Formats: sequence, structure tokens, C-alpha cells
Amino acid sequence: MTEHSQSAKPSLMMALLPIVLTLSILAVQLFIFDDFTPHIPLVIGIGLTAFLAWMRGYRWHDIEDGMLHTVRVALQSIAILMLVGMIVGVWIASGTVPILIYYGLNTLSPEIFLAASMLLCSVVSLSLGTSWGTVSTVGLALVGIGVGFDIPVYWTAGAVVSGAFFGDKMSPLSDTTNLAPAVIGVGLFDHIKNMLPTTVPAMLLAFGIYLFVGFDASGLQSTDFAKVALITEGIESNFTLSGWLLLPPLLVFGCSFARLPTLPSLFVGVVSGAVLAIVAQGATLHDVFRYMQSGYEINTGVSEIDSLLGRGGIQSMTWVITLVMISLGFGGALERTRCLETIVEAILKKTQSFVRLQSSAIGTAMATNLVAGDPYLSISLPGRMFAPVFTERGYSKLNLSRAVEEGGTLISPLVPWNAGGSVVISALGLGIAEGNIENLLYIPLAFACWISPLLSIVYAATNKFTVLEPSPGEPQVEIK
Repeated sequence: MTEHSQSAKPSLMMALLPIVLTLSILAVQLFIFDDFTPHIPLVIGIGLTAFLAWMRGYRWHDIEDGMLHTVRVALQSIAILMLVGMIVGVWIASGTVPILIYYGLNTLSPEIFLAASMLLCSVVSLSLGTSWGTVSTVGLALVGIGVGFDIPVYWTAGAVVSGAFFGDKMSPLSDTTNLAPAVIGVGLFDHIKNMLPTTVPAMLLAFGIYLFVGFDASGLQSTDFAKVALITEGIESNFTLSGWLLLPPLLVFGCSFARLPTLPSLFVGVVSGAVLAIVAQGATLHDVFRYMQSGYEINTGVSEIDSLLGRGGIQSMTWVITLVMISLGFGGALERTRCLETIVEAILKKTQSFVRLQSSAIGTAMATNLVAGDPYLSISLPGRMFAPVFTERGYSKLNLSRAVEEGGTLISPLVPWNAGGSVVISALGLGIAEGNIENLLYIPLAFACWISPLLSIVYAATNKFTVLEPSPGEPQVEIK
């Protein structure tokens, strides 16, 4: 038996102490130092967690094992981030992202732009099963179109996040959509079907809000069409445009429909973008390698084009990757030292009714996203902890799998130091680290991500779409 398994669980106060201290240090960094780099406060949080655990009898190698185990689980996500950085660089160099911006500016209208952005990202992420890839490619192009329409970046980002993370929640190709039923022990397609009652109304409500804002005369209709013309002319003069430039995303779609794993599918996007950069835009092989590593560079004299298209590469993801690894380490240390277990058990003691149980599962997933910074831990931890309680009280674990997706997958992009939030901030160029704090307004404007968990709680309170645990051999019963 290992040392950590012999150690008693901490008291609730001791379990909360490293979290409270870490969040306090993070608040000082954000609001007093006005520095949006959460890395060091989280590193200090790991040290505090380790020190307090050492005082309770843990040895360092036990804590280190917990940290490294959590990081190892997320290695695929880190690989995805690297490939996404490479894709952004070569898809800009190939003209794929520029032509999406060009077509969007010439076909979309400012009035329907936000609603159309949400729908487009929904379709793409549902097909690809990756919110991060959708945000970094189609989302980036939509930000460029929004800039041309003089729509604030945070509005566009809110619509992109609403659509992209819908797909990450509902696609059978998504890692989180597969993780939740696997951890909890329910069927994948039963899990997806059970999320429809919250997801579809949330998307319809969000679509209505974006449409209303777009048509509101006092809202976003301030488009400078001279700027639109300047951007489209700048793209035309710096890139050779043709329909062939849409081949990389079509190939990635094809790989997804053929059920290829995410990493090979994204690599096909990298290779096809690199070939087009050489063939269509005249880049050299060395240029392509540089774009993959350091991103694309452009100097057109049009600031909107230069800021939008001068990005990408693996190096652009180092801020995100290091933050993900540190956040995972912090979450792993809290889990291994049983702090999270103690907190969840304290919550369960207060949850006698179903609405409290469902709300607690959603809230625990949200809190894990906030504290540990990891969407995977926010699904797996409450999933493991709450599953026996749902069964014991006669409720199907499908209720739990929906709850952890509501509080895990959908809230992930709304926490800036979370893996999901840091991808959104970095990929869409929100410039938070440079002081553009107003762009964090995308968080309340990602309406679908907020409405869905609220609907889940309302359903629990009114006994709507609540699945009871069946007796052996009986079909599941749904309370209507």
C-alpha cells in the first residue's frame, strides 16, 4: 500500500485552505498587479498544497505521482494544442483563413453575423468533435470578419464559444463527450440523447439573443464599409485566392466523417495547408517550417489584417500549454492529497433532494474547472464521486453525465486560466495578457454556455427530463 493511500482525508478547512490561498494569490496578480498571467500563482498553489499535505504525512513522491498522472492523462490535449498552432500558421500562409474572411465579408451582413457565427461554429465543431480546433480556425476567421464589420471582438468571441463548445458537448467524436459516459458508466448515445433537452433550447435562446442584438438599431450596426473594402482589397493583393484554398478544412471534415482519430485528422490539415502554401502562395519549404514553428508574418500596412493574420505556430501555444500543465499539476496535487474528495463529500451531506443533488454535481464540475483549471478533471472527479449517490437514491446516472458536461465542458472556456479558456483567449487573439481586459466580456456573452446548466437546474427543480434508475430488465423511466 502506498503512503498516500494510508493518509487520512483532511478536514474540510484543511482541504479548502490551499484552494483559498491560491485563489487569493491569483486575485492579487489579476486585480492588484493588473497582470493576467496566472502561471506563477498556480505554481505557488502547488507548493502550498504539497506543504500542507507534507504536514499531514504525505511524502513528496506521492504528491509528484498525482501531479504527473494528471498531466499524462492530458498529453493528447497538449499534442492537439501543438497541431492547432501549426494549423493556424499554415492555414493563414496557404490563404485558407484569409479566403474565409474574404468570403465572409462579401456574403454575410452585420445584422445576422453573430447568429450565423454561432451556427457555423456549431456545425463545424459537431462534425470535427473539437472545440479547440473550431475556435482556432473558423473562429479566427470570424473574428476577422467581425473586425471588418466593426463588431467588438468580445461579441464575436461569445458567439464563437457558444457554437464551438456546443459541438464539443454533443459530438460523438469529442473527447469530453466520450469521457463523461465512460467515467460514469452509461452509453455514449444515451448520454448524447439525454443532453438534448438542455442543449437545444439553450442554443435556440442564444441564437435569438444574437439575432436580436444584430438587428437592434442601437446595438452593433456601425459597420464602416470603407474598412471592409480595405480588408478585402488587402487580402486580394497579398494572397492568390481560389476555391482550392478550402481543401484543407474539407479534408479534415472528411477524416472526421471517416472516424479517424483527432490527431491524424488534424495532421492531415497541417500537411494539406503546407502543400497549398507552397503551391498556391509560392512559399518555400523552409518558410512553411517557420510558419509551423513561429507563426505567419505579414506586413500589409493595414493594421486589422496584420494583427489578425500575424499569428499561429507551436510557439503561439506555449503560453497555453504551460498554463495547462501547471493547472493540471495543481489539480492532480489536490486530488492525490484527497482535498477534492473531502470537499465533494461535504457537499453530498447537504444534498437530500434531487434538485440539490443535480445542482451540486453541476456546481462541483464548475468549481473543479475554476480551481483545477482542467476540463477533464472537472468531468472525471465529480463523475466518480457522485455516481454511487445517484444510484443509491434511485436516479439514473444519465442525469449525472449530463450534469458534469454542463458544468465541465461548457464552463471550461469561461475560466480564463482553464485549458479551454486559455485556448479561446490565445487562438482568438483577445490580448488579455497585454491588458485588453475588456475582451473578457466574451464570458457573459457566451450565452449558450450559461443557459444550458441553468436549464438543467430548472428541470431538476420541476422534475422535467429526470431519468429514474430502472429495476433490472425494465426500461428507463423519464419524469415529464
